Amino acid sequence: MSDLIFYTNPMSRGRIARWMLEEVGAPYETRLVDWTDKPADFLAANPMAKVPTIIHRGQVVTEAGAIIAYLADAFPDAELAPAPAQRAAYYRWMFFAAGPLEAATTDRALGVAPTAEQQGMVGYGSLDRVVQALKGAVSADTYIAGERFTAADVYVGSHISWGLQFGSLPNCEEFDRYLARLMDRPAAVRAREIDDALIAGATG
Repeated sequence: MSDLIFYTNPMSRGRIARWMLEEVGAPYETRLVDWTDKPADFLAANPMAKVPTIIHRGQVVTEAGAIIAYLADAFPDAELAPAPAQRAAYYRWMFFAAGPLEAATTDRALGVAPTAEQQGMVGYGSLDRVVQALKGAVSADTYIAGERFTAADVYVGSHISWGLQFGSLPNCEEFDRYLARLMDRPAAVRAREIDDALIAGATG
């Protein structure tokens, strides 16, 4: 059995974790999870029955953001996390993507828009506020946490790419310029090719 097992479906947030796994460069075993027939070993690892899920040397990690952060720490030779004393922006925008950004874009996709009175109750306030904060974040430096690519770029970049693809984020120059610095990375290209081939094989 591999030291690193990756449960995923190529039409899911598993694509985010796949990109990170390719950036890390460590060998891993992919176990595909069918939407309607989820294997017992997967359900034992993650009772929420959600992908992605990884098991690394017996340790289960779920939630895409947690998986990204965990892999950056578990494989330090890949240099995908800043030094601990330099992680303010890294943590800030990683958790921003996992919280306000995902909540706001999910609500948008579901047709949910909090009223002015309700905006104080939700962690993101409004989608417009999230978009403005994100535009500033991706424009402040070369990458989301400074001048060096990190795991936070995998996570934030994936969210922006999906948001533009599915119309939950507006097209803008700030997002386009940021993604142009990310999406041609060899690991990003490999990850897309792997998952696209899996989709083609399932539907072909």
